[in-house]
Amino acid sequence: MVLKESETELDEGDAAPPFELEGADGATHTLESFAEHEALLVVFTCNHCPYAKAKFDLMNELAAEYDDVAVVGINPNDAKEYPEDSLEKMREYATEGPIDFDAYLRDESQSVAAEYGAVCTPDPFLFESSNGEFRLAYQGRLDDAMNPEDEPTRFHIREAIDAILAGEDVDLEWKPSQGCSIKWVDE
Repeated sequence: MVLKESETELDEGDAAPPFELEGADGATHTLESFAEHEALLVVFTCNHCPYAKAKFDLMNELAAEYDDVAVVGINPNDAKEYPEDSLEKMREYATEGPIDFDAYLRDESQSVAAEYGAVCTPDPFLFESSNGEFRLAYQGRLDDAMNPEDEPTRFHIREAIDAILAGEDVDLEWKPSQGCSIKWVDE
């Protein structure tokens, strides 16, 4: 396991890069699939990383609590080297637990992760819907629990979501997320 911190290529206000990815639900999802939401939380995640797995409950809670926010996990890891991250295993996680957020998508080509500048799992990006387009409002940690066994005391992502839904600017320092490195093909 290689521990990494997030460092996005995107700046505040940048448009969300488009995607068309197969979901664990068998459907194809695009950025437009979530257009009816006021905000979109994209988290690059996976099945095997203890840092990513430690955030599943929070992502499930966010999806249940915020009807106006789409919570989307994207798994970009090399499934040949890490079979636990295969689409089949993703389907098991989404149908039998522990994943119950809005969509769990497979980035087989890893092009979406590269375009977003994702480097670790979890690597969260929160976009606000503005004039029919999702624009980056916050990129950073979900909460202040930096290790899988830590209990969070502050939920940065809730603060950011609440600001967006209240029509306010997200006034948070972007502190990097931390987790396992994305397992790139041929790396």
